[in-house]
Amino acid sequence: MRILIIGYGNMGQTYANSFVSSRFINASDILVLTRSGFVNKNRYSIDENNFFTKPVAAIFDVDIIIIAVKPQDFSLLGKEIKSFIHKEHLILSVMAGVTLESIKEKLGCEKIVRSMPNIPTQIGLGMTVFCASSSVDRKELFIIQNLINTTGKSIYIDKEEMLNATTAVSGSGPAYVFYFMNAMIQAAIELGFSKSEAEFLVSQTFIGAVQLQNRSDLSHEEWINKVASKKGTTEAAMLVFKDNNLLEFIKNGIFAANSRAVELGKTIL
Repeated sequence: MRILIIGYGNMGQTYANSFVSSRFINASDILVLTRSGFVNKNRYSIDENNFFTKPVAAIFDVDIIIIAVKPQDFSLLGKEIKSFIHKEHLILSVMAGVTLESIKEKLGCEKIVRSMPNIPTQIGLGMTVFCASSSVDRKELFIIQNLINTTGKSIYIDKEEMLNATTAVSGSGPAYVFYFMNAMIQAAIELGFSKSEAEFLVSQTFIGAVQLQNRSDLSHEEWINKVASKKGTTEAAMLVFKDNNLLEFIKNGIFAANSRAVELGKTIL
C-alpha cells in the first residue's frame, strides 16, 4: 500500500510517524507533498526524495491520499491537484469543516473519508471520529480505520453532521481537561503545595482516575458516590459544584463549541 500525505504540519507528521512506527506502512511507501519541502521532524526515516513541493503525476500513483492542509487552503489545493485524482483514489481528509460534498466537487473523486482527530493523536492516544461517502466499501473503511487506529482509538459514524459535535466534545475536549486541571493546581498551590508538587499531584490524580474508570464496570456517578462519603470532604466539594450549577456550565460550554463548529463549517468554502 502506498500513501500520499498532502500537508506536513502536526497531523501530517503524526500520521507518517504512526504508520511507520506501527509497521503498518513502510517508510518508503509514504510520499509527502508540502510547500516547505523536506522536513526532518519525523522520528522515522522517510527519505528526502519522497518529499515534493509541487504536484506531479508520479506521486499520485498511490492507493490512499491523506489531505492534512488547513481548510482555508483547500480551494487552491483542489485546483492544483484535481487533474491528478482518479475515481479509484481513496481520500482521507482531516480538514475541519470541509464537507464530503465539497471534497467531491473540488477533486472530482468518489471515495472520501472525513475524520476529526484530536491532539493526543500525537502520542498515540488520540480519539478520532470518521464518516465516509457511500462509494467507500467495507474493506476500504476497515483499512482506513486501521490506519487511524495507529494514532489511538476511533469511532465510525453514519451522519456527517455529527463531526461538529465531535469537534465540540473530543476535538476541544483536551482543553477542557487542562482547564479543570489548572484550577485544581491553582487551588493546591493556594493550600500550600509548591507549583511542581501541585502539578504532579493533579496529573497523577487524573491518570489514576481515568485508569480506574477504564478498568471497571462502574459508571462515573457510581465512582463519585464511592469517593464521596456522607458528610465527608468530597461531598463538601461536590455540593459547591452543584450549588454553582457547574454541570450545566460545562454542558453549555460544549454546546457553544458545537454551535461555533457549525458556523465555521459554513464559512470555510
